[in-house]
Amino acid sequence: MKPILLIALCVLSFGSSFAKDAAPLADDPVIEQRLISISEEMRCLVCQNESLAGSRSDLANDLRREIRTLIKEGKSDDQIRSFMVERYGDFVLYRPPVKPITWLLWIGPFIILLIGIAGLLTYLRRRNNAVSSIALSDDDNKRIDALLNNKNGKGAL
Repeated sequence: MKPILLIALCVLSFGSSFAKDAAPLADDPVIEQRLISISEEMRCLVCQNESLAGSRSDLANDLRREIRTLIKEGKSDDQIRSFMVERYGDFVLYRPPVKPITWLLWIGPFIILLIGIAGLLTYLRRRNNAVSSIALSDDDNKRIDALLNNKNGKGAL
């Protein structure tokens, strides 16, 4: 048992000796911080539910490389966002601007909610009208009272 344990320990320690340190993402940490702050506001065009900063798709890597290049060229954050919107449209932004082209993106969920509420109210009204109310006779009311007043739960019908 000891030789197997010794071999396993050697293999595990030998494997970790080839582990590499994480390569720095950029030469300048200020550039990398700007890249992260800009790319967190942008949507990955492949993943669509992930930010550009969090995505590991090839396109996201290319877009981050492009943003890094624009930062090194001295472009401002707004100029970089404008470049990305010109190239990929408002969809690339997590918070697209409110303008006539994007009104449906901003107002659409509320319209769908209102349509759902209206449909539910219509359904409930129709269901209420479909159920007829039956008036009980005096005999029926007496039988119900007798059942309710009977302590053993056995009543005569």
